[in-house]
Amino acid sequence: MNRISYSQLSMFSECPLHWKLKYIDDLALQEPSIHLLFGTAMHEVIQTWLEVMYHDSIKNANKLNLEQRLHDKMYERFQIDKEAYGKNPCTLEEMKEFFNDGVAILDFVKKRRADYFSKRGYKLIGCEVPIEVDMKKNIKMVGYLDIVILDEFHNTLKIYDIKTSTRGWNKWMKKDENKTQQLLLYKQFYSKQYNHPIDKIEVEYFIVKRKLWEEAMFPQKRVQKFSPASGTVSMNKVAKRLDTFLDLAFDDRGERISENIIATPSKKACRFCEFNQTEYCNSGIKI
Repeated sequence: MNRISYSQLSMFSECPLHWKLKYIDDLALQEPSIHLLFGTAMHEVIQTWLEVMYHDSIKNANKLNLEQRLHDKMYERFQIDKEAYGKNPCTLEEMKEFFNDGVAILDFVKKRRADYFSKRGYKLIGCEVPIEVDMKKNIKMVGYLDIVILDEFHNTLKIYDIKTSTRGWNKWMKKDENKTQQLLLYKQFYSKQYNHPIDKIEVEYFIVKRKLWEEAMFPQKRVQKFSPASGTVSMNKVAKRLDTFLDLAFDDRGERISENIIATPSKKACRFCEFNQTEYCNSGIKI
């Protein structure tokens, strides 16, 4: 059985050739990144803090040395990436800068914990909750939910996706369906897999910001919350996009199709594509 993730759907939607080069031709030109390293470390530290808070106590959660945990996780990811790519994933200066930003984020989240995560009447279902749903053509969609919390009084679940960002999401990012539809798909899959009423599931992007705007005229927060529209129309749209991906990228046996896969260049798709302006793609837009 072929297994796919939302990242495959997202990549195919932006540029089918990018998807083909990575998932059919098995090419990997991507360089290690301080952004990915930092994002992974922040996810793990925040999730650990929440697990202790909900499963033990707020007092013990606040005793955790989150600064040291972030330091250790970033160093651990640094070593993993260095071994995998044969080079340092970032400079020492970048590690220091991102670490200091992370400390500021964690300090803010701990101090304002009640604004984002209440414990009274709420239960942590889990972190990295697995999603595995059988699709057509003998394909399984897999994923992991960063945080799932149950409002026990209303029997309402909230699925959180943690995002690290430089200064938060602007209005264009919030309108980028390729970015926001992931949780809409997961909402449908969670309901199906865990038998929870879909109208009792909410979704939210929990965006932590490394930088604040200098000389801003208003108080700033290190956390930005964003809940995309998740009604029937929005969920049908992402379900249709997934269906189109399965039809165009896989044959009836669930094997990937390489024929008639072409590039669909755009500034957005080409900007971060590792194959842009290489021997593998001469259709890309020079950024």
